[in-house]
Amino acid sequence: MSFFVKLIGEFLKSKTLVRRRHRQLLLFTSPALTFFLLFAVFPLLSTIYISFYQEDVFVGLKNFEFLFTNDEASERLLYAFLHNVQFFLIAASVQLPTALCMAALLTSGRVRRMTSFYRTLLFIPTTLSVVIVGFIWRLIIHPLWGIVDYPLLGEAATALPTITLMSVWQYLGIPMVFLYSALISIPSNIIEAAQVDGASDLRIFFRIKIPLIAPQIGIITILTFIWIFNAFDIIYALNGGAPGPDYATDVLGTLFYRTFFGWGPDLGNQNLGAATATVIFFIILFGTAVYFATVQRRLKASQL
Repeated sequence: MSFFVKLIGEFLKSKTLVRRRHRQLLLFTSPALTFFLLFAVFPLLSTIYISFYQEDVFVGLKNFEFLFTNDEASERLLYAFLHNVQFFLIAASVQLPTALCMAALLTSGRVRRMTSFYRTLLFIPTTLSVVIVGFIWRLIIHPLWGIVDYPLLGEAATALPTITLMSVWQYLGIPMVFLYSALISIPSNIIEAAQVDGASDLRIFFRIKIPLIAPQIGIITILTFIWIFNAFDIIYALNGGAPGPDYATDVLGTLFYRTFFGWGPDLGNQNLGAATATVIFFIILFGTAVYFATVQRRLKASQL
């Protein structure tokens, strides 16, 4: 009898400890959770809510219908989307390989001295304000007193690629740090075993290291996708709300800004702007869902 009483007492004691841990967990996470709900979830739900209204009148999907069926609005939306795709393709094809090369060089042992200095030096542009970066690069590439005598930001063919490379330069340090951390976390015994088998450094890098850090590369790619489709600050810092020459730098972020707040003689429309923001959100959500449902799952399965 005493055994069962003791067993029940231990069970109640463990249950009390679990509840206490849950309360402690809720206590410590509640500030971050409150911040997330107030400044992320609530604005998102409010944006979706007002996208169904027009001047305080519920209109259902008519704002979205206007965006996709009106000739001018649909054309601007399509061009902005294609510019975001171009922005992403250029950024991903330049930023990721460059960051991978930098991280590989810093972890290869060839840069034995001042590794921390070089790592910090590569990360410094990330800490700069976008306004400062835009101002500096505008001075550097100015056709009158800069190092380039061609108006890179004044031509439709070169404006968006130029802005993309500026953004890549600024944020190169973030994927570099991610990949650097992934490379140094690879167990040394795997590398040593490959070296004993006679594998060269290049073969080890492409056949062992890259497959092991493939999930991290995938995460960086999808984070780049999300960041690109939210892009606004660097373009606004360089061109303001204007879409550049022949709408060449008009992306979804600047289209939303002009639709919501207005620009020049055009007045803003909060409901259409909210509908535009909702479209951007679902584009990002769809792209992210497709990635995690296909690519990331295969990467994890290949590692198992």
